[in-house]
Amino acid sequence: MAVKLMQGNEAIALGALAAGCRFYAGYPITPSTEVAEALSRELPKVGGRFIQMEDEIASMAAIIGARVGGLKSMTATSGPGFSLMQENIGYAAMAEIPCVIVNVQRLGPSTGQPTAASQGDVMQSRWGTHGDHPIIALSPVSVRQSFDLAVKAFDFSERFRTPVILLTDEIIGHMREPVELPDFAKVGTYEQRVTDKPADYKAFRNAAEGVPPMAAFGTGYRYHITGLFHDEVGFPTQRLDEIDPWLERVNTKMENHMNEIALFEEDYEKGARVAVLSYGCSARTARHALKLARAQGKQVDLLTLFTIWPFPEKQVEELGERVERIIVPEMNLGQLALEVERIVGRKKVRRVGLANGEMVTPQMVLDAMEG
Repeated sequence: MAVKLMQGNEAIALGALAAGCRFYAGYPITPSTEVAEALSRELPKVGGRFIQMEDEIASMAAIIGARVGGLKSMTATSGPGFSLMQENIGYAAMAEIPCVIVNVQRLGPSTGQPTAASQGDVMQSRWGTHGDHPIIALSPVSVRQSFDLAVKAFDFSERFRTPVILLTDEIIGHMREPVELPDFAKVGTYEQRVTDKPADYKAFRNAAEGVPPMAAFGTGYRYHITGLFHDEVGFPTQRLDEIDPWLERVNTKMENHMNEIALFEEDYEKGARVAVLSYGCSARTARHALKLARAQGKQVDLLTLFTIWPFPEKQVEELGERVERIIVPEMNLGQLALEVERIVGRKKVRRVGLANGEMVTPQMVLDAMEG
């Protein structure tokens, strides 16, 4: 495809199309609305369906139902809408229904500032819904990566039968960059396995690979879907010999594949004693600060996380063994820094955060290297 100037939100919509998304339900909210606008135009062209729901609760319910019916499905929102979606995100996790939720973060809490950027939903994306549950959250740093991670979000969702959150922000979502996208027909995507033996199908079987296939809805399969703890065919249960194996399988099905799920980029220098760790729009600040520091003759490492949940503990632990200090710039007051501190110890971590809608500056990162 030719090089095109586009927004991050538009790139997300196109990535969803390339991944095979054929159903979108959502409610307009700044700064994510362009995702819905793009898909309202493009989905009908490929036989897909777009629907504007009455609110974000209904939007989440709609994409769950559409995926059970066989369509790869997505919604997009921002902070207040993301809060409303939490109950149904938990339902999707419990019922193991693939779906993608785009959260273009804005300043909060509450209504906050609709047009101001933030990275304040990091912890909510992990623990927003109640109970112990697995989740995948990806965070792009550029417009092109918004496309790539949208594709990856669908692939992870289908492969692991789980909701996946594409956790972007107003800056990446509204930023325009020249992008050359691949031919959609050549984009490799993960497609659900479907068993050819309906009579033997168990939707929640504790399979060796950890992820049983989805059923082909309407073609003779029979299973129950509930938000309650359930047995292998989906019926509610209180038996611990059925609940415990389910908990074990669901909460380890991604841990066993962290080498594939953990997406990151390392830029390390021999002898560095200071490192910067970042993600999303703040990773752009981190990259510029790194260039300035190295131009001054300083040796600095940079670890950029594209997967923030499940948290890539192995990579962060290894970084902590390399350096004496890890600087974590982010547009909040230290949400992901808490995880870094948990892995490497609080004394090694220097938080550089803002929660007022302004980006962390390269100079703030440079000052943290000196202080």
